[in-house]
Amino acid sequence: MKQKLMSLLLVPIAAFLFGGFALSSAPAYAEGKDYTIAVVVKDMSDPWFLRMQEGVDAFADESGVNCYVKGPSKTDSAEQIQVIETLIVQDIDALCVVPIDPEACKPTLKKAMDKGIKVITHEAAGFEMCDYDLEAFNNQEYGEAMMDELAKQMGEEGSYVTMVAFLSSVSHNQWMDAAVAHQQKKYPKMTLIPEKRIECEDNMDMAYNKAKEIIKKYPDIKGFIGASSYDPPGAAKAIDELGMTGKMFAVGTGVPSVSGPYLKSGSNPCVLCWDPAGAGQAMCKLAIMCLDGKQADIKAGLDLGIDGYNKLNADGKNLSGNAVLVINKDNMDKYQF
Repeated sequence: MKQKLMSLLLVPIAAFLFGGFALSSAPAYAEGKDYTIAVVVKDMSDPWFLRMQEGVDAFADESGVNCYVKGPSKTDSAEQIQVIETLIVQDIDALCVVPIDPEACKPTLKKAMDKGIKVITHEAAGFEMCDYDLEAFNNQEYGEAMMDELAKQMGEEGSYVTMVAFLSSVSHNQWMDAAVAHQQKKYPKMTLIPEKRIECEDNMDMAYNKAKEIIKKYPDIKGFIGASSYDPPGAAKAIDELGMTGKMFAVGTGVPSVSGPYLKSGSNPCVLCWDPAGAGQAMCKLAIMCLDGKQADIKAGLDLGIDGYNKLNADGKNLSGNAVLVINKDNMDKYQF
């Protein structure tokens, strides 16, 4: 398993360095056809999805396919569904969606599919109301990798808590479930505090305030593991302000542009992520294959020509790549997002 995780984490990073989006020997794009692909993100103000937009824009420029990004002004499921509803009545060929609440999106995405629009989802592993769901990695291994990083910082002992954006976030909860199961099997001296999973609504201020509440209630807690990119820096801010740097640690999903100060202080010693630019490109490429009628080629081993998505795993309509990055104070300057 250790060897498997090392291969998972040591992905090629050339495409992500210095803001680049290099597509590696990409297969031919749409066969001379004019397609319009809308990518719907969770929040147009979030740096994570601004980075995804950069990738989609770069993909559109290189491929010549009309791809663009839309989304709500804040992380709100009802607003996101309204964005999708508006797009469905327009002349689009495919929807690539990062759903805030996959279950809530089902009726709207069914409407899109019934209209003949191809639907690709991301961060919704196991979701069925789509043509394909494309993940950056195997969710279980990602959760386990996060726990390994937290255990390293905690000296493999002490109490910790899990955090997600929303309790309805499928992928986030899968990561945390895998992390907890891994801890129970591999790190018996660590314990999950008797608290419900913390929901922070993709909001750093909320993560910060809830972390302070947890520390007040459980002053001996040593770890925070977060699924949202705002969870670890929010908890780390609380750790630093309370003078617990070096005694408590926050790890999980994150990006240098947000976690940078806490990567340097050590309260958020590392973040794990995948480049959202590459994820946006991979969704668009998969959508084009569906529109070109190449579903027979969408199977295990498929190379989408995008780093991290060069040899996909496949389980029915559920696909996953190998795009995990581990970022710390020593390598954070390489990643411009």
